[in-house]
Amino acid sequence: MDTTEEPVAYFITWTVYGTFLQGDARWWRKKRRGSQSPQPRLERWHRERLKHDIILLNHEHRDIAKGEIEFNCKNRGWKLWIANPRSNHVHVVVSADGHSGDKFRDQLKANCTRGLRQFDTLFLERPVWTTKGDWQCINTDGDLHDVIEYAGTAQDQMEFK
Repeated sequence: MDTTEEPVAYFITWTVYGTFLQGDARWWRKKRRGSQSPQPRLERWHRERLKHDIILLNHEHRDIAKGEIEFNCKNRGWKLWIANPRSNHVHVVVSADGHSGDKFRDQLKANCTRGLRQFDTLFLERPVWTTKGDWQCINTDGDLHDVIEYAGTAQDQMEFK
């Protein structure tokens, strides 16, 4: 792919506050270093320093987050391929020319935060999400199909295993 071309889409993931800490047993990502192996002492150190309880998203919270994502993508003219809020993270696949994965992620997270705080006072005066999140450029139609499948039905199937 020509490096001046826009990606076909962005695959964006962000997590609920306190649910994926550095050192996590499910592997974790370090900025500019990629996937990192579990480090239980590091995870414990971070867990002991959490300032707030972990609040997993229930079905109503997930519906609010999905509605915010859908509304904001439509309002901004972004192509939303899939939005799948889970109990402890959110997956979004979205496209639009002239935007970066950071911009998509940060705007969608902010709008989800606003919606959740308006709906449930448990989210007031505390973080809803971890800082930042992950995004990946999707550069081919085949990869787009795969990531939509992963973010949607594969996530649903994993829940029942």
